Amino acid sequence: MADKIKLLLAEDEAALGQIIKESLETRDFDVTLCENGEKAFEKYKTEAPEILVLDVMMPKKDGFTLAKDIRAIDDTIPIIFLTAKSQTADVVEGFSIGGNDYLKKPFSMEELIVRVHNLLKRKQVQSASKVIEIGDYMFDFPKQQLLYKNDDVQQLTHREAHLLFHLIKNKNQVLDRSLILNKLWGTDDFFSARSMDVFITKLRKKLKKDENIQIINVRGYGYKLTI
Repeated sequence: MADKIKLLLAEDEAALGQIIKESLETRDFDVTLCENGEKAFEKYKTEAPEILVLDVMMPKKDGFTLAKDIRAIDDTIPIIFLTAKSQTADVVEGFSIGGNDYLKKPFSMEELIVRVHNLLKRKQVQSASKVIEIGDYMFDFPKQQLLYKNDDVQQLTHREAHLLFHLIKNKNQVLDRSLILNKLWGTDDFFSARSMDVFITKLRKKLKKDENIQIINVRGYGYKLTI
């Protein structure tokens, strides 16, 4: 049996949220339902969902603000907005801050499910092309492999691969320690920070064959990958 798709749903209308949750769960989704934006942001950091379905009008933190916060640390996760608004300006704002799709209420569950699957397929196609050149290495992100001159292959762990991906994406810039800890560890406490230091040391060893590649510790801020 295939693994269930992890979906985070943020909807403040309790009845509607429960209907969507139960309908998705009958279609092999693992749904986390939150009634406001603040709770959804915390669940995003700890549950590692594959896709987000966010109501725009929510208490404490609205869907647009929530999406902005998430896009600051994750520019790949698909986001679908749910809204009763129909003005063009609202639709434009949703896309401009990083939304991938927009569904106006009322909507059919079939339409929502089709849109979710389409976005996930699109993300898979984009991820499949993420073979990145880094000095004398080729980093195959989907396979979590590091190839040295297309010969020596090192298998990375899930966390090593994602940490390296974010370092490369921010090449020659400081990667904020707190943001990446919340993204990959779900917290930026002392013990998670020490764990991250260990993973940085492991990546340095795996990249040591190219002396031009360095992962620099920028004290008090984070790490910077230079080539």
